[in-house]
Amino acid sequence: MLWSELTWEEIPIALKAVNNAAILPVGATEQHGPHLGCGVDTVIADLLCKEVSRITKVPMLPTLPYGCSIGHSKHWPGTIAVQPITLIEIVKQIGDWAYSSGVRRLFIVNAHVTNAAPLRCALEILRATYDDLMISILHSAQLTERVRHFHFADAEDWHANDAETSLMLAHAPELLRPEKINIADDPDRTEGLLFSHPVNHTSSNGVTGKPSLATLEKGQQGFEWMVNDLSEMILKALNEEPPLNTPYCSH
Repeated sequence: MLWSELTWEEIPIALKAVNNAAILPVGATEQHGPHLGCGVDTVIADLLCKEVSRITKVPMLPTLPYGCSIGHSKHWPGTIAVQPITLIEIVKQIGDWAYSSGVRRLFIVNAHVTNAAPLRCALEILRATYDDLMISILHSAQLTERVRHFHFADAEDWHANDAETSLMLAHAPELLRPEKINIADDPDRTEGLLFSHPVNHTSSNGVTGKPSLATLEKGQQGFEWMVNDLSEMILKALNEEPPLNTPYCSH
C-alpha cells in the first residue's frame, strides 16, 4: 500500500477502505557513530511503516529522509539537517495535499527524537486548518513500554546504541561496519544535567550507549514488537472519533 505506487484512480479506493487514513514516516540523515551509516533513522521509519502498511492496508506516503538534526552539530561529517521551521512547513504542506487527496486520519511515524517538537507544531497548524483532519504523532522508539525498554536499556539519551545497532544487524546490515561495533561504546553523559546540550558536548564519537551489546536476535525481536504494537494502535484508531462534534469556529 505505497502511495507512490498507487494511481490517482486507486488512491480514493484505498483510502475509503481504511476510513481515509494514511501513514507518513519521518526519518533523518545524520551521523550515527563510526559503525553505522547516516541513514539509520530513515531506514527504521521506512521499514517499519512499510510492514505496518502491509498489515493494516493503510497507504504509506513516501518517507521523509531529512529531519531536525541540528543538535548533532557539524563536528562529524554526514549530517544533513533542516531547521525546525523548515520541517514544520514541509509537514504542513504534505498535510495540505494529503487532505486534498482525501486523507482525514494522518499517522505521522517519527524515528528521530528531535523531530518531535517541529512535528507537534505542524500538527497544531494542520488541525486548526482542517477541523475534520485527525493527526497522531507516534514515536517509533516509544510506542509501548516494551519498545521503550528495548531502545532505552543502555542509555537514557541513546543514539547509535544497542537497539539501533541490533535493528540494523537484523534488517539493514549494509549500514553496518562490523569491525567498528565493539569499539564504538560511549557513555551517556547527560545524567543530572539541567541544560540540553548538543551531541558534540556529550559524546566523543557520536554514539551514546553500548552498540557492543547488539545482536541480530535482539534486532529481530525489537522490530517485531514495533511492527505489532504500531499496527495494533493504528487499527484501533481507524474507528476513533472526536469525543464531541463541536465546530472549531463559533460562526
